[in-house]
Amino acid sequence: MVHLRIVAPEDLAPAVIDLLCASLAVINVIHLRGASHKPRGDVILCDVAREEASLIIGDLKELDLPARGAIAVDAIDSMISDAALSAERAAPGLPSDAVVWEEVESRTSEQTELSATFLIFMVAAMQIASVGIILDQPILIVGAMVVGPEFGPLAAACVALVQKRAELARRSLLALAIGFPLGTAATILTTTAMIAVGLFPDEFDHSNHPFTEFISNPDWLSFFVAFVAGAAGVLSLTSAKSGALIGVLVSVTTIPAASDIGVAAAYGDWSDAGGAAAQLGINLTGIVASGVITLFIQRRYYVTRRRKHLMDPIRSETGLPIGRSRRDTTRVPGWEELRKRS
Repeated sequence: MVHLRIVAPEDLAPAVIDLLCASLAVINVIHLRGASHKPRGDVILCDVAREEASLIIGDLKELDLPARGAIAVDAIDSMISDAALSAERAAPGLPSDAVVWEEVESRTSEQTELSATFLIFMVAAMQIASVGIILDQPILIVGAMVVGPEFGPLAAACVALVQKRAELARRSLLALAIGFPLGTAATILTTTAMIAVGLFPDEFDHSNHPFTEFISNPDWLSFFVAFVAGAAGVLSLTSAKSGALIGVLVSVTTIPAASDIGVAAAYGDWSDAGGAAAQLGINLTGIVASGVITLFIQRRYYVTRRRKHLMDPIRSETGLPIGRSRRDTTRVPGWEELRKRS
């Protein structure tokens, strides 16, 4: 279930109440008159089956609520209620497969900011990976993968491509375009310093490091793993399953590959640096490609359900048009004939 906290102006509140009460997937509708002081209006609380959340929010947006009030979305971890079970049965699909698109958009937007924290995490992750490469310690490589924050902008780029959001794409690509080179440059500096003070060996040969040699030796299996992991990562993002996301982070060698470019460059081993760069490119391509495909399939399913929802008679009870949306020119093919039949 998903909890909605809505702030609506007094003249709009009745339409919101009618919309929520008309849906079988909505329960626990509470109306607090005049409870909001900034902005002034009524507060309306309700719980919605996760499968129907984006559809209901879409209708609320058509009522112009974002401009005149607010909609807050919170996930409900557990609810003990027969009414909740009935609401979930009324919504087609399974809660675990449902995507709350507003939640996905908000989460990915937050993860694309080119902040000092993001850059520090990128640099720190590559520093850990560089030590793991020198010592041939897989556990340090795994640690670097977990610390790396790069999946956020990668997922945001996928969302931006599917939803054609140029600004989100620009911010996510900017974060990656600055984060990876900065981390690699910092790795070159620290590796050079470590060599100078004797903490790293004067010479380094990847062939003598069997546990981490794969980082600079990409193949088609590298792309396969990245592709599958990208799909799993996007699914974990859309279903809010953070445990699966951790698995994704430790399966794709983006951070170690970028770090290995710096290590190899510091040693003047341009062949291994090129191999690591190829590994990085393959992994990034695989993640984005599979992420876009996964999101596209999920989005098409939502669009199909949204078009069907536009024909729902409950929309007319709140003054919303049948067969089309107020927010754009999209119409259900043959909607006039469908409306007459209904």
